[in-house]
Amino acid sequence: MDQEAFLKTLEEAGLTLSDQQIEQFDRYFSLLVETNKEFNLTAITDHDEVYLKHFYDSLTLAIYQPALRVAEPTLIDIGSGAGFPAIPLKIALPNLKVTLVESLNKRVNFLKTVVTDLGLENVMVLHGRAEDFGQDQKIRESFDYATARAVARTAVLAEYTLPFVKLGGQLLVMKGSAGEDELKAGKKALQTLGGQLKESFTFTLPNQDPRMIQIIDKVQKTPKKYPRQAGTPSKKPL
Repeated sequence: MDQEAFLKTLEEAGLTLSDQQIEQFDRYFSLLVETNKEFNLTAITDHDEVYLKHFYDSLTLAIYQPALRVAEPTLIDIGSGAGFPAIPLKIALPNLKVTLVESLNKRVNFLKTVVTDLGLENVMVLHGRAEDFGQDQKIRESFDYATARAVARTAVLAEYTLPFVKLGGQLLVMKGSAGEDELKAGKKALQTLGGQLKESFTFTLPNQDPRMIQIIDKVQKTPKKYPRQAGTPSKKPL
């Protein structure tokens, strides 16, 4: 997906980027590829592949949950890595207030560089683990939306993310072809943590890669004991 196809496909979905936003994506790509030479951020470095599998893929959230485009919603991205999906969302939707959580220091520094370099406002980068921040009363159950990409299977992911979502907010789950099976296996976890499936969308990227977005409503407060201490959710999924 070259830049022209990227812009055209977004426009067809109702997302039009300004010259400044196009430049920001361009700069983000350059920073990603340059930094990737020093330490591993992504296995995908080809220009068109990055635009398709990182940038466009991240923005599918704004296509399937258009409420992200309205007012100034807060979004937390867990295990942000190189910044997907939150940074592409923030570039395309400047109204979003974004918090990124990442446990590896090198990645945290990269994310801070991107935020500064691209001049992004209302973005906070937190260094640490979701299990620890999830028990922090200052940010627990305070976000309109939580998401994560390629972090863990749904049963584990739910414990990393749902504690951050306020009542009435939503967890936006991004998955590939295993999404349906993971959702079934994660049903108990979602229920335990206060989540309930609202709807799910199955689609393909322009290269025919299968994708699924599941929108989980936060219908009850998350019990205080969750998230459990660091490492436990992945070792002993709910």
